[in-house]
Amino acid sequence: MFKFETGHNGEYMSKGKYAARKLRKDRQKARWSDQNYSSRTLRLNIKADPLVGAPQGRGIVLQKVGIEAKQPNSAIRKCVRIQLVKNGKQVTAFCPGDGAINFIDEHDEVTVERIGGRMHGAKGDLPGVRFKVTAVNDVSLHEMVIGRREKPIR
Repeated sequence: MFKFETGHNGEYMSKGKYAARKLRKDRQKARWSDQNYSSRTLRLNIKADPLVGAPQGRGIVLQKVGIEAKQPNSAIRKCVRIQLVKNGKQVTAFCPGDGAINFIDEHDEVTVERIGGRMHGAKGDLPGVRFKVTAVNDVSLHEMVIGRREKPIR
């Protein structure tokens, strides 16, 4: 006759020729209780991401906004609200550089990328801002700030 052992929960564990299939199936079922595994497998981080996994995205500037820095800093950081071209989602993007906001007007086309906070979150003292502007009308924002290039007229 067959010989059975009991597992940690009192169930019978087979020691037979095809036992690995059951062990593998049980292990796979148990993995779903791991939050990192389940969110990675269901690709929840990509579904929640406005850029849908892409490194950069293009958008149209809707308005310029000033966002107050979190404590203990005291400043108004210059940001823009943009609407992404690919899916119509609206995000707030930071404009890095001294006077960079002056090179951006409403209805300009800007390129944005992630700022690089922990776990796709905001960085530094900017609450809820997860993106930064890198280019305006296909010209680097940094080069405009340092005076090397001029903003093209569309």
